[in-house]
Amino acid sequence: MKEMNCRLTVNAKAEKSIRNGHPWVYADDVVSSSGTYVSGDVVDVLNPKGKWLGAGFVNDVSQIRVRVFCRDANQSYDEKYWERRIRYAVEYRKTVMSGDLSCCRLIFGEADQFPGWTVDKFGSVIVTEVLSLGIEQRKDMLFRLLIRVLSESGENVSCVYERNDSPLREKEGMAVHTGYFHFPGESASPDGKALITENGLRFEVDYVHGQKTGFFLDQKFNRDSVRRIAGGKRVLDCCTHTGAFAMNALAGGASAATALDCSEDALNSARRNASLNGMEDRIGFVCADMFDYLEDQLKKGGNPYDLIILDPPAFTKSAKTVQNAFSGYKRLNTLAMRLLPRGGYLATCSCSHFMTDGLFRTMLSESAAAASVQLRQIEGRKQSPDHPILWNVPETEYLKFYLFQVI
Repeated sequence: MKEMNCRLTVNAKAEKSIRNGHPWVYADDVVSSSGTYVSGDVVDVLNPKGKWLGAGFVNDVSQIRVRVFCRDANQSYDEKYWERRIRYAVEYRKTVMSGDLSCCRLIFGEADQFPGWTVDKFGSVIVTEVLSLGIEQRKDMLFRLLIRVLSESGENVSCVYERNDSPLREKEGMAVHTGYFHFPGESASPDGKALITENGLRFEVDYVHGQKTGFFLDQKFNRDSVRRIAGGKRVLDCCTHTGAFAMNALAGGASAATALDCSEDALNSARRNASLNGMEDRIGFVCADMFDYLEDQLKKGGNPYDLIILDPPAFTKSAKTVQNAFSGYKRLNTLAMRLLPRGGYLATCSCSHFMTDGLFRTMLSESAAAASVQLRQIEGRKQSPDHPILWNVPETEYLKFYLFQVI
């Protein structure tokens, strides 16, 4: 028998949003409640006429009062339900990643109906981040189920590491913390590192201290796009982080590569990865601000690069700062376009969902005009399909990647 949940009635604005597919109900859109609940419980969401719209996790601390995860009124949200959802997520990755689960994102939050839960797999290491209270309260069960489902798929799990160090957790009423989730048979790496192979290249993933979960899996196929056009070219990889774009370019036959980052720690990681692939003598490593470096190269004159890759961190994490971000992206891309020779190539990215694809394209057009060049598009891509985009949920669509010839 299906359990009875507390019921929250929402206004017409929230009803329209839910019916259109968005899973969030904001605090100001809750009209009334019936029954008792505590934050983290599953509640039913009703429209103003009392019709059921969905079920989700409630949190009175958060501005996102309810995170809807189910629109099937006949479901019971027991262990079997969550196991099915995990299996769906894993089976989807098997399909879109051609059966290769060695390094991929297994769960991508709302896009997989797991609000605020991210799971990355690096070989036998699972790295997880939880940003919603409902998932936090059920994580022990969810971790156990994930390990079981992967094991049944022939994927061994040696350890599970929690990267719950995002300040967003505090907005949800949760403490930040990191550490291993303990389970029978675990064998955690003593140095907090994993080795993966992506696009035929080996990388060391620092999942304890690295950015985010340790490696940006969302650029896998975009890196391969760069590899396909890199033959014979002199390459500059800005914001190289782990060196992945530079090494993919060399694997594609680039004549030389420069890996640029403002972080010496990032460059040390890139150096280790270059050594793993026998490329340490073929990459020049530069610790500098990318704006300063590009301007300095322009002052020196000439065209030292045939292919420039721009993969900066998000310039904006809120709608309030989008205009400043637009200006930053425009300045960066204009500098790169000016530095390239006619006929050179530009790979450029933005990983902020607030910088929409439309805004990014407008910025690129303005940059081209400022640099007095034209852009011939080769490819326009998004994040890799293990980070699925759920239509009508713009928060799941964040990465823009364009590959151009500058003419």
